[in-house]
Amino acid sequence: MSAGSDRDLEMTYSRAQFVAKLRRLADAIEEAQPFTIQVANERLRVPADAIFNVEHERADGTQELEFQLRWPAPDSAE
Repeated sequence: MSAGSDRDLEMTYSRAQFVAKLRRLADAIEEAQPFTIQVANERLRVPADAIFNVEHERADGTQELEFQLRWPAPDSAE
């Protein structure tokens, strides 16, 4: 998959796997270091200066909480 391809997927992890990923992410953020994670066979490198936000959605009797990290794609013109 090329870096410019659109992609929107959701992965489900066990509690232990999710906690381990959150711990690694929190450590990287705290230390102002980049964070690397593999999602569905694609290795992602989140830069230390990524933008962080929290999103809450409520619809059709369910609620969703998302911790989001955003950064420009490596080939973006910014």
